[in-house]
Amino acid sequence: MRWSCALALAGTLLGGSRLHAQWHVQASGTQAEIRALQAVSDKVVWAAGRGGMFTRTADGGTTWKADSVPGASNLFFIALHASDASRAVLLGTAFGGTPAARVYVTTDSGKTWKQTYANDHPKVFFDGMAFWDERHGIAFGDQIDGKLPMIVTEDGGFTWQAIAPEVLPTALGNESAFAASGTNITVSGSGDVWIVTGGGARARVYHSSNRGKTWHAQNTPISAGASKGLFGIAFRDLLRGVAVGGDFAKADDSADNLLLTTDGGRTWMQVGHPGLQGSQWGVAHADGGIYVAVSPQGSSITYDDGKTWARLDGPGFNTATFARSLKAGWAAGAKGTIARFAPK
Repeated sequence: MRWSCALALAGTLLGGSRLHAQWHVQASGTQAEIRALQAVSDKVVWAAGRGGMFTRTADGGTTWKADSVPGASNLFFIALHASDASRAVLLGTAFGGTPAARVYVTTDSGKTWKQTYANDHPKVFFDGMAFWDERHGIAFGDQIDGKLPMIVTEDGGFTWQAIAPEVLPTALGNESAFAASGTNITVSGSGDVWIVTGGGARARVYHSSNRGKTWHAQNTPISAGASKGLFGIAFRDLLRGVAVGGDFAKADDSADNLLLTTDGGRTWMQVGHPGLQGSQWGVAHADGGIYVAVSPQGSSITYDDGKTWARLDGPGFNTATFARSLKAGWAAGAKGTIARFAPK
């Protein structure tokens, strides 16, 4: 859906002990807003965003090298998948002007890019992308003709095939997703995928257990609207997950900003906690029952699968990512902000 808009912290661990950490801000090499982010390892991280920009580090963020994809200056990269320091897939969509959606792939650390998907439908607007492994991935967008368009790849993003509309759930009136953080879609195992939506009368979670061959759309306890719904989702395994959202037009409103599931998304429990304040743009699973939720107003952390949260002092972010648990986590947002999460 079209919308756009350090650092001491402490969280309470189960058992009453304390974990202290810091966001260490790094020089990203760009001032462009970032919404796509992936930590491949504790050394390799890719980020991308407005104006066709991408940036990359191969040394844990000590140095970042920013550049732009030729011909993509009209696009906002809202999701990415990286395999290593050389290979990455970027999904871009146009936030204004002529509608467009594009996918680009690099195998040489961003020196060259190949456009592998193009969609210029007058209503096209893509929202998210995720990969199960190096070859198999899925991307999706706002509804067209009553269905959320979805495409899949089996060769690492070099070719894409549309999922037949007849196997997709019928969208609610005005139902779409929010391209806020790249976390509106998540995958687990070899075939499970979840997508969160809003915009319509009710926030829903789409689920497929077979890489998009069949789908079920589950209603949640959260109402939705033009600026309201679920914005991010993350799972620690096939059963336990966290979904976050709210109303981006009411950034400080904490109503309807958190759902939890323990049965793979078949049912969702609406909860609230003072440590999770305001609408939340994205969420990332870090380790065990640990998740970090982010928004431009700040970030929060949970150590018990979302039951309780601790507000983190410091700047706000659009998105977050973790690799190898808490030892390698990053968050990114407006004006090219990138910071590394460093527990002590």
